[in-house]
Amino acid sequence: MVLIENAYLAPVVGPEITSGYIRIEGDRIVEVAAGPAPEAPGATRIDGTGCLATPGLVNTHHHLYQWASQGLAQDATLFEWLVALYPVWAAMDADVVKGAATAGLGHLALSGCTTSSDHHYVFPKGRGDLFAAEIEAARELGIRFHPARGSMDRGQSKGGLPPDVVVERLDEILTATAEAVGAYHDPSFSSKLRVAVAPCSPFSASAELMTETAALARSEGVRLHTHLAETVDEEEHCRAQFGARPAAYLDKLGWLGPDVWVAHAVHLSDADIDRFAATGTGTAHCPSSNGRLGAGIARVSEMLRRGANVGLGVDGSASSELTALAGEMRQALLFQRARYGPTALTARQALELATMGGARNLGRQDELGSLEAGKLADIALWRMDGPFASAVADPVFALALASGQPPLARLLVGGETIVEDDELRTVAQDEAGRAGAQAHRRLLRLAEQHGVTREPTPPDREPKPPAPSARRSTPPIDEGRVLP
Repeated sequence: MVLIENAYLAPVVGPEITSGYIRIEGDRIVEVAAGPAPEAPGATRIDGTGCLATPGLVNTHHHLYQWASQGLAQDATLFEWLVALYPVWAAMDADVVKGAATAGLGHLALSGCTTSSDHHYVFPKGRGDLFAAEIEAARELGIRFHPARGSMDRGQSKGGLPPDVVVERLDEILTATAEAVGAYHDPSFSSKLRVAVAPCSPFSASAELMTETAALARSEGVRLHTHLAETVDEEEHCRAQFGARPAAYLDKLGWLGPDVWVAHAVHLSDADIDRFAATGTGTAHCPSSNGRLGAGIARVSEMLRRGANVGLGVDGSASSELTALAGEMRQALLFQRARYGPTALTARQALELATMGGARNLGRQDELGSLEAGKLADIALWRMDGPFASAVADPVFALALASGQPPLARLLVGGETIVEDDELRTVAQDEAGRAGAQAHRRLLRLAEQHGVTREPTPPDREPKPPAPSARRSTPPIDEGRVLP
């Protein structure tokens, strides 16, 4: 038995408790209550005095391999950034992915993350088992992991964005995806490993790939994930290629539903949002990445008001350098308030995005995302009694608005300690960091061997800001979309 006592408890579901305890048996929470913890001879007691206990945070969109390509194409739009980096990623191997995933998942754990998805969609031939490499990294760290087997079959020769060298044939994709689900997916309540099916995006996946992978996922009972409506460029591409906006195109292919969550969804119409709400389609909101690439600000406040589910995602480290998942609560809150006003998103809504919103995206709302009896003991214990943080009386507000997250006193996954006093306990923290740095150096060396001889930059870009008449990446605010 484990007892967390004397902490401020923010269960997300239900009232907050200013001083209480959490009793854990095995990998489950069995009691959440106010007051002093009961006597329990032999129990491991964790003193939460001065701490805020929240559910472990849930990251619902990431590209772990991109840890090895951070800091490149620094001033690019999404399409420019992809064109610059595809040749680099084409050189990656399993060693790069293992090192990048070790560093990326370790960094997530240190920001309070107990469950992370990952969308891996680049599979160069003859480079080892990249999917297995990231799964092994997650197992070593002890984090709950939802890898999504991504895919692309629509290269430049077929009107897509990626070069043909990084796409796969449809039959190869379906075989490899089915094998990944069969080998790794664990549907049990306590599962630390679940697989999703995730063709990359409408501009890199054929209609056949989208429909065939959806059928495969639903026959296997696993979830579906893809990028959607991230930029204006994507919307223009979909209109030109498919005669529909991205969300409508996905709907036409039978992709919207309660077993689907999409990444970004920055550019949705009112009708799109209503359709997401009606079908139970979730969204992974990635505010830092959307800002870094100039994609825009997702209409999260409106999505929540209309009943659509939203969780948070860090997104790939190469478009969201060194971003902590805890910090995405702050980014989400500030972006919504900057666009819609000071009541657009509260601190507690931001915490819910990072916990229950993410759990719903992954189909695990009955297991994760709140501090409730019967749920898995995935818990973050934040130290709020430091000389500066203690000046804010409301600990949830202090956590959500912190420009640098409060110290992480303890992080539990299934009742097991993953982080203690801001230090990884399952792997050596310095070694995890070095693994990421080595992966970066190895990837650039491999890329040079493949003909990428200098730091990649977007093609055909002048080293100056775009002229006022240039095509914009982010549309002006549509006054009809502003919250009342």
